[in-house]
Amino acid sequence: MKLFCTLTSPYARKVRVVLAEKKIDCELVLENPRNSEAVAHYNPLARVPVLVLDDDTSIFDSPVIVEYLDNVAPNSKLTPQPNRERIEVKCREALADGLLDAAVAIRMESQRPAKVRDNAAIERNHLVIGRSLLTMEQRLGENTWSMGTHFGLADIAIGCALGYLDFRFSDIDWRAAQPNLTRLYDKLMQRPSFIETVPPAGA
Repeated sequence: MKLFCTLTSPYARKVRVVLAEKKIDCELVLENPRNSEAVAHYNPLARVPVLVLDDDTSIFDSPVIVEYLDNVAPNSKLTPQPNRERIEVKCREALADGLLDAAVAIRMESQRPAKVRDNAAIERNHLVIGRSLLTMEQRLGENTWSMGTHFGLADIAIGCALGYLDFRFSDIDWRAAQPNLTRLYDKLMQRPSFIETVPPAGA
């Protein structure tokens, strides 16, 4: 298998963490999706991550890829069997990914010239981030992990979202009002899968 990705994509990081946790061998192919014919070939949306299987078929995007990986390697399951708890895991993954969508949108809009920048959109997305953090904090509560006593996909998704805020938004002090998330993130950052996938400084 090959994973087309960048080292700074939080969506790709989620997949890379899953690969590490599941101990799945996979070649990383570093490509900038903005000018990569290979990425566009395997994903018509021209986005990373894209997982290319040995038969040259492709899987995208990150929620689909991680579900495939969790099913293809049954060791250390990261999501429960189909039931209400599984739906909650997927909701928490969607919440984390939605936070990332808002953060990426802010970053892209902020890079536009000031005279054409949509400051209202930036503010709306900051509100999305704030609401998402509050909901994550409340749902986590005093649990050891997101869904109780077992580490899983919800923790990975939330950890990658928080890591992206640290990476690109040092002005957002999310720890100040989210002690439960801070505790969770500190535990995640002790795991080799998270340590090894930290985006390179200055990238």
